[in-house]
Amino acid sequence: MEAMAMGVRLTELTSCGGCAAKWGAALLGDLVEAARTAGDGALLVGLAPSDDAAVVQVANGVALVSTTDFFPPLVDDPADFGAIAAANACSDVFAMGGDVILALNVAAFPETLPTDVIQAIFRAAAEVVAAAGGVVAGGHTIRSPEPIFGLAVQGVVVPGRQFTKGGARPGDMLVLSKPLGTGLALASGDPDTIGAAIAIMRQLNRSAAARLRDHHDSVHAVTDVTGFGLLGHGWEMADRSDAHLVFDWPSLPLIDGVRAVAEAGVRTGGDARNREYVQDHVVLDAGDTAAAVGFDPQTSGGLLAAVDTALADQLSADGFVTVGQVIAGPATVTLR
Repeated sequence: MEAMAMGVRLTELTSCGGCAAKWGAALLGDLVEAARTAGDGALLVGLAPSDDAAVVQVANGVALVSTTDFFPPLVDDPADFGAIAAANACSDVFAMGGDVILALNVAAFPETLPTDVIQAIFRAAAEVVAAAGGVVAGGHTIRSPEPIFGLAVQGVVVPGRQFTKGGARPGDMLVLSKPLGTGLALASGDPDTIGAAIAIMRQLNRSAAARLRDHHDSVHAVTDVTGFGLLGHGWEMADRSDAHLVFDWPSLPLIDGVRAVAEAGVRTGGDARNREYVQDHVVLDAGDTAAAVGFDPQTSGGLLAAVDTALADQLSADGFVTVGQVIAGPATVTLR
């Protein structure tokens, strides 16, 4: 369903959209610190340190994976917006190695927004959650001058089998399940590049996560690449693992058209915030174009995993691309 057929351009109703709307990671860290509590033995993953989702054991052999993610529109088409928001929210559960079981809509819309637009957002999100293996079973909607939509997603995982950002080991290879450049693509103004990015953002990480779970003992760290960009999320993995992550610029998979956009000097609002977040932790040895891609805020990006070398070769058949390696040394990220 085309947005213009409904008389609405969603991106004209907001000042920023997608994961580029996230708070800068440096300030967010201060805010999270105020919310941190010790928890108890049932809390397997919480805020000490934080990860892509919380994990708490609720019964013998069963742990709940819980996350929420929402943002203003980054595209005009309501169905695309709903589908991307749902895929992005479910990704956190997949990054933890869990199975999606339930989702609740988190919605804020102007009262003037046509009902059919909101219905299209809800319908597309529900379809994606169903494809992820779960069901939308409720939610909450409030009035807001700017539209905002996302989901709170619950999943399950066997306790002790969850993935985390920490655990990357020297000798591991770094693999990525989706091409990069969603922020740059959407800012490009080119319909073909934008269309390619939308198709990527609508894709679930379900099958990629399943392949990693199939080889659990050879997978040492996992995260999904979203608003902090490849280098920001790579730094979090390096920090949690006390390891040096090295990304190879020629190996990075890019959405069609993104390299030209980056070379033309296009940058998004999230670029500067992401640079500030990791300025003391990243070594840039590959030039301005590579840095623009590395700092580009992603929405519904791919899974980044540190895995045994032999597994990296196997995962190439499942759509993963080897993008770097883990080496010994203090926590650092290099883009070369």
